Amino acid sequence: MVILPDFHRVFNLLSDKLARWIRQFILLLPNILLAVVILVITYFIARLVRRVISNVLPRVSHSATLNNLIITIIYITVLVMGLFFTLEVLSLDKTVTSLLAGVGIIGLALGFAFQDIAANFISGIIIAIQRPFTVGDVIQTENYFGTIESINLRTLDLRQVTGELVRVPNRKVFESSVINYTVTTHRRVDVECGVTYDTDLEKTRDVVLDCMRGFPNLLTDRPVEVMFTGFGESSINFTLRFWILYRRQVDYVGAKSEAIMRIKRAFDRVGIVIPFPIRTLDISPELLEQLSKKLVRE
Repeated sequence: MVILPDFHRVFNLLSDKLARWIRQFILLLPNILLAVVILVITYFIARLVRRVISNVLPRVSHSATLNNLIITIIYITVLVMGLFFTLEVLSLDKTVTSLLAGVGIIGLALGFAFQDIAANFISGIIIAIQRPFTVGDVIQTENYFGTIESINLRTLDLRQVTGELVRVPNRKVFESSVINYTVTTHRRVDVECGVTYDTDLEKTRDVVLDCMRGFPNLLTDRPVEVMFTGFGESSINFTLRFWILYRRQVDYVGAKSEAIMRIKRAFDRVGIVIPFPIRTLDISPELLEQLSKKLVRE
């Protein structure tokens, strides 16, 4: 008999609570409908903005990676703004503040945890904006040499001349020195050689210059030079220098190979000798006598 009044009191409290919730929901129902409308409109506006920017941005920037990044950032920004407006309509101001504070704390934590990834990402953005090189260029970093196959926001894919594909972090490329061999389409080829000490050097120079006539891809506005560089152990050394049109690494390697073959054929034709390395041993008479006695005993 004592439990029934308590049960009725609890039931009445729950009924009053549910009734207040229902009344609040009915009062909030127009705001909920307005919030849903705002979300739907925001979604379609974000898609429309993304479509417009996708059509306009390639006319300004030719970097597909950078364009995709900008389009994604703008699309997400429009959606987030619509979400904040929706929370404001629902009178969830404290929730908006909490979300912003949480995003800031999470962003700070992720920044410390993934600082290398963030550095590569930022370096990729700077590379995409400055465009010091493009896909297809032949470059050389501190450790790698090859042709660029793709430029991403985190890595750069480099195909080495030996066939390996290397994914170089953008931060390494951005912080190190980079030589771009494709940017000027011209490259100088240096071929080192040597002749014997009794060779006529003027004749050597004339023969080398003559063998370069009709050389393929040779730039005629740059002089072909033969420079004697020093006295070697068994030869007088010189360097043939000339410029070629450069598009791929095979252009440089092929030009150097062709120049070597032309020099060898020209020297064989006129009798100029490319010497072998020569070593002279100076043996004292005492040591020579000791060696002779030892050989005789054996």
